[in-house]
Amino acid sequence: MNMSPFFKKRTKKNKVPTIPESKILENSTKIISPKLEDNIYEINKIFQKNMDFLIRKFNLFGKTPAVLICLKSLVSTEKIDRDIIKLLQEGEPLSDPSQQVTQYIINNILYFSDVKEVSELSSFIKAISSGKALILIEGEEYGIELDVVEKEKRSIEEPATERVVRGPRDGFIEQIMTNISLLRYRLPVPEFQIEETEVGKRTRTKVAICYMDDIVSEVIQDRPNSPFPQVQNTERPDKVIGNILEGRVAILIDGSPFALIVPATFNQFYQTSEDYYERWIISSFVRIVRMAALIFSLTFSSFYITVLSFHPELIPANFVVAAASGRQGVPFPVIFEVLVMEFAMEILREATVRMPQQVGGALSIVGVLVVGQAAVQAGFVSPITVVIIALSTIGSFATPSYNAATAFRMLRFLLIILAGTFGLLGLAVGIMLVLNHMLSIRSFGIPYMTPFSPGNIKSLKDSIFRAPFYWLKERPAENHVRDAQRIGKKVKDTTKNNFLDNNGGDFDET
Repeated sequence: MNMSPFFKKRTKKNKVPTIPESKILENSTKIISPKLEDNIYEINKIFQKNMDFLIRKFNLFGKTPAVLICLKSLVSTEKIDRDIIKLLQEGEPLSDPSQQVTQYIINNILYFSDVKEVSELSSFIKAISSGKALILIEGEEYGIELDVVEKEKRSIEEPATERVVRGPRDGFIEQIMTNISLLRYRLPVPEFQIEETEVGKRTRTKVAICYMDDIVSEVIQDRPNSPFPQVQNTERPDKVIGNILEGRVAILIDGSPFALIVPATFNQFYQTSEDYYERWIISSFVRIVRMAALIFSLTFSSFYITVLSFHPELIPANFVVAAASGRQGVPFPVIFEVLVMEFAMEILREATVRMPQQVGGALSIVGVLVVGQAAVQAGFVSPITVVIIALSTIGSFATPSYNAATAFRMLRFLLIILAGTFGLLGLAVGIMLVLNHMLSIRSFGIPYMTPFSPGNIKSLKDSIFRAPFYWLKERPAENHVRDAQRIGKKVKDTTKNNFLDNNGGDFDET
């Protein structure tokens, strides 16, 4: 019995496209040949389509064929002409024929500190791609790799997103070695370790892991699905050094002006490096203001909805008339008003950030003044709603960390919906959900809400308020550091004199 093709079981073969290996992995098992032309052919196959690819042939010591290979856009041609080719052409040949040519050149001819022998073709490809020059010599089974990189870079300047009134004015740039030098300058001790690794199958991006060898002790355990940031980023070298000395780890990435600091707790995101340059009373007051602004920006809009929609009896008698007259003629419920204004503020904020700097400031002024006033006059929103949203937005600006402020702005919409649906009960449940989630997070093994939960009295001295430095004799206990002593014995006996009291104290990490 013939069955219709419609009922036949068709086996569909899913063809998985083969992803080509990178040129480095593809040639990982190949070694260079003593024949110069064979090596030139292999490397030319890979780089010949690049307009900045350079193959410079010359005669070593005036007689032996040799070649220099590099990418012109990444190297210093002046160094190549003056310090490599000229010396190799005019240098004295070997007096001992049994001596290895490459070792003789490295030890007696070239003036470079970063020079080494390589034999794998994959190492050649990697070196050329990262801006180094290669020298191949006829009859030699080793090549010479020279660091002649000359990358364009911007000058060191103060970070635009982390400006301070008092404190250093330098910030990280995109070159990783420059960033490392800024850290070494501030922490010139042998215990300061910087390990290098590479990430990316193709990009092979350099990553530096910075830490104090005699202090740090870490366990990795993250919550990547949480809206709250668990890794802190900064452009300030002084902030990185301060966290390293407290037992944390800093991560530098080549090509990025930001350093990542782990672990990161909630306590760190409303603190700034400027807090440690001011007197402890001023710093403590500013921190309390920041924390109040953070809580204010999260709950003020939703509390406003709760009071007007469900609990008008909470409004003082003197303000009842003002609140009622302000909403007269508005056709929408309060929750709709607040959501529209919140979305409008988020759109305006995003547009201001993405617009060119020359017009971004003008756009924010036009959006706040013109659009807000027009919405009130048209009767779409009440004046008091505009004031509430403006105050909530200003409160979010007081948070030093952009990532933390974004998380709270996003959660504000959740609280608005719960408050508009269930009133004060919904607002209370929403706040409990947020707090419960924050209490459950761990950043690299450290509880996110430490030192509040689990409680730690010693660490509370540098949390909501900043105690005098002579109270902060130990490093944060939550980091599980091996060396808990922050202030040395020499400083202990003199930390309460008038000079340190007037100037905020001083840390001695020795």
